[in-house]
Amino acid sequence: MALRILAIGKKHESWVAEGIERYGKRMKKPYDVAWQLLPHSARQEEAARAEESERLLAKISPQDYVVLLDERGHNIDSPALAARLQSQFDAARNVTVIIGGAYGVDDSVHRRADFVWSLSKLVFPHQLVRLILAEQLYRAQEIAGGRPYHHS
Repeated sequence: MALRILAIGKKHESWVAEGIERYGKRMKKPYDVAWQLLPHSARQEEAARAEESERLLAKISPQDYVVLLDERGHNIDSPALAARLQSQFDAARNVTVIIGGAYGVDDSVHRRADFVWSLSKLVFPHQLVRLILAEQLYRAQEIAGGRPYHHS
């Protein structure tokens, strides 16, 4: 079982990399995260969305449980995220989380996603989304393990 994040965009900025590293050091199997950054398309709008979506889908196994981050997705709390991830790990499934590019992803990625998750109704910069995601995955690990990091 593995937890992987596919993200369209440039490398982590230093402040993001520092935060991701901080949480990454605390992660244990199956919550240890592998990041894979794919470059932005040189195209614009719909053409960029289509090209980036095709590249994302090429990186996903048919057996993967796919979580797509999208501001129009479902809002869930941290315990629900922990339960959702843990159920996939218990079923021996790899989990892939997708962060699309500046123009989002096309319908093919939405159709492939097993769950479309919104971190918030607010829209955040991609670099900040990466850091929030790293913390939430760490929080999910701690909740699933019954540790006191998360206070209800």
